[in-house]
Order: sequence, then C-alpha cells, then structure tokens
Amino acid sequence: MQQIFIEGLSVPTLIGVYDWERTQKTTLIMNLLIDADLSQAMASDNVDHTIDYAAVAECVKEVGASTSFELLEALSKAVVDSLCARFPIQKLVLKIEKPGILPDAQKVGIQVTHEVSE
Repeated sequence: MQQIFIEGLSVPTLIGVYDWERTQKTTLIMNLLIDADLSQAMASDNVDHTIDYAAVAECVKEVGASTSFELLEALSKAVVDSLCARFPIQKLVLKIEKPGILPDAQKVGIQVTHEVSE
C-alpha cells in the first residue's frame, strides 16, 4: 500500500452555524492522506496509472464551491463521498481546519477516516 498526501489545501466555502458566518465564504484548510495501490504507476512512470493530485485538489475545491453546509462534519462527508466515487481510494484521512473562529484558538476542525470496504 502506498500513500498520497495533500497538505494545506485552501478551500473557500460558505460554512457555519451562526448568521455572521453565512455572510461570506470562509477559507478552510484541508489535509488529505490517501491510501491507494500505486504500484502500477511506480513501474510505468505514467500519470494515467496513479491518482492525479491536481484532480484530487480540484474535486475537493469543487465540493467546497458548490455547497453551503453548517457543519464541518457534513462537508467532510460530501468531500469523502465525492473523492471515493471518483478515485480508486482504499482509505482516506481528511482533516479540515477552520481558522480564526474561536478567539483563544488559532483554528478548530475535525478529522475523519474513511475506509472503503471490499
């Protein structure tokens, strides 16, 4: 098993429970750790045999742009569902950070782990 990671992906989206959060988009920071079989790409050196990092990032940003959830938990499910439907992912760890929301914390967020059952 091999892993692909994307760290610090900026994803603008409309998210939040409070009225003041719903007036403009918030830029979330997302980190992804993807378990996948990359052995074919390792042997072939062909991008068609791997999971394209740019396509993953674009998929995540598309979900962020097209949704307006109240909760990070709901957004995380939409991101996981979209990625797993589009890419041959065996396991995904998604961390979503929401900076500047609590006055005494740099950021808050959630981390979810999704394993595809065979």
